[in-house]
Amino acid sequence: MDVPPYCKHFRVFGCHLNSFACKCVVLAFIALILRAVLLPTFHNFGGAEQSKLVFISNLSLSLGQKFGIRKDKFLEVPQIVWGLNNQKIAFARACLTARFLNRTLLMPSLSASLFYKEVELLEPISFDKVFQFKKFNSLCNGFVQLGEFSDLRNRTEAFELQKGSGRRWTPERDLYQLKQHNEDPYNEFEVIRIIGKNPFLWHDHWPVKDYAKVFECLVLVDEIMNEVDKVVSRIREIGAAQVRSQNESPQNGINRAEKPLLQPVPYVAVHMRIEIDWMIHCKKLEQRSNISQICSSKEEIMERVGNIAGLKTPVVVYLAVADSLLHDPSILSGWKEGLIPYEKKKLGFEGTYKKFPYLIQSAIDYEVCSRADVFVGNSFSTFSNLIVLDRTQKLIRMGVTSSCGVDVRWPSYAYNILGEAKGPQRWMTNMSGSSLQAISYGSNDISCCVDL
Repeated sequence: MDVPPYCKHFRVFGCHLNSFACKCVVLAFIALILRAVLLPTFHNFGGAEQSKLVFISNLSLSLGQKFGIRKDKFLEVPQIVWGLNNQKIAFARACLTARFLNRTLLMPSLSASLFYKEVELLEPISFDKVFQFKKFNSLCNGFVQLGEFSDLRNRTEAFELQKGSGRRWTPERDLYQLKQHNEDPYNEFEVIRIIGKNPFLWHDHWPVKDYAKVFECLVLVDEIMNEVDKVVSRIREIGAAQVRSQNESPQNGINRAEKPLLQPVPYVAVHMRIEIDWMIHCKKLEQRSNISQICSSKEEIMERVGNIAGLKTPVVVYLAVADSLLHDPSILSGWKEGLIPYEKKKLGFEGTYKKFPYLIQSAIDYEVCSRADVFVGNSFSTFSNLIVLDRTQKLIRMGVTSSCGVDVRWPSYAYNILGEAKGPQRWMTNMSGSSLQAISYGSNDISCCVDL
């Protein structure tokens, strides 16, 4: 029997097929091709269109997620609470959980006020009053997706998923629960509503790099960013005046006061944690963990910042401090010559800050510190940890692949850990971490030399 031409290739691979069998194989092959082409259009119930998908470029954390983030299936989470950076972590964890479930995260409420126990006093604030909603989806396109409640077709039929708690609720049990709810019949629900504890307290299953990607997509709204620009401009103006004053000093011999400064004058930002509630917390933490390098006194911070190798003076040192310290003049005295300390009150911005709720005040301070040429913080502070993570990401975007033996731009330091020349320890984020544990709760085992 003659073999059709399209079956001759099977002989090459040792497949001796008769004509009928070969035809069956070819038909099956064609059917598979048609299925692969048509499936993305019809894979959802009711013939959902392909436009309902956001295709994913990185599937590192998605088990069984083959076709994209669904824009017609949603995840709803509880109100996100506590401090700014706890809220940022909680939001990112909710985004990554939605990604794992192949769902769009419904835009959550943040908390404008800071209360840890009095939940009824929490003042909710919409996500898009702090961060740019459209910008977030644009920057995170294909990775995570944020939706609005107006996108829902049926607001009443949500499946409620109760998060477990207690010591018996292990990370393994938590992940197994998520896997179960990534399958039928739960996939048929338009909304899965997670109830229970704040997302910050959920078990962490996602690597540092995935959190970093979400953080990069968080851009403050223009109103807040304009306030940040004013603060940074004022700091640099003061620094420029100090440089000009030094240049026109008789000791320099030549008057260069009128010579324009070609580049913005650098400044140092110090996240100074010495308020009473922090000192009580960190002392207890030192006792429980048997670690001595958590708390730092005002004098220790001043001394170590003054010993940063290669720091050019005069330079403005912006102090990000709690409001309770703004009326303590001692935080502005005792600094090494050439370090000119300023906080928001001395800069003339105390009134500007106070017109905003706590969350936005923190967001302004965070951005001012993140933009600093040199940042110094505490390695057990979530605020400091996230700033260092942002700055490490900047280096990665610049193409820096390793910080070892390199005098990197935007250096960061931890003043609670003694480094070279009695200065603070150099600090970069280890981006290969399998979770955000060290960043969320702090560590004295920080990296000064890492491959990025």
